[in-house]
Amino acid sequence: MERMIIFCMLFFCSSMVLSVAPQRIVKYKQLHKTINRLEATVKDKDVELLHTPENPVDECLFTAVTCFQKGMLKLQPENSQVNATFIQTISVLKKFTLSDPGKKCDSSCESYEKKTPKEFLKSFAKLMKKV
Repeated sequence: MERMIIFCMLFFCSSMVLSVAPQRIVKYKQLHKTINRLEATVKDKDVELLHTPENPVDECLFTAVTCFQKGMLKLQPENSQVNATFIQTISVLKKFTLSDPGKKCDSSCESYEKKTPKEFLKSFAKLMKKV
């Protein structure tokens, strides 16, 4: 009987661990789709260039995501027809958090090159694939 209880506990624990990983993958895939949706509605001409983290090292991932979230506040909708979709998409991306690894990152948002909003969003999507 003890063996059966131990087996059931191990089975339950292992199934819980396996279910957490796919949920995280699904979350990042949804964020990637959201970024792509935003890319279609963002204004790309006559706008402010944004600091765009590209290929950050692992200890700077938290800083890079923070830079992207700050940059999203400066994005503008392409026209008034897409404004509602644009606002909803931005709110979804602002809620995304990445746990701070606690490691010190030497770079700041201002140290990254400035790029257009569409390039900014492509880099953000690329970062989400990496995470």
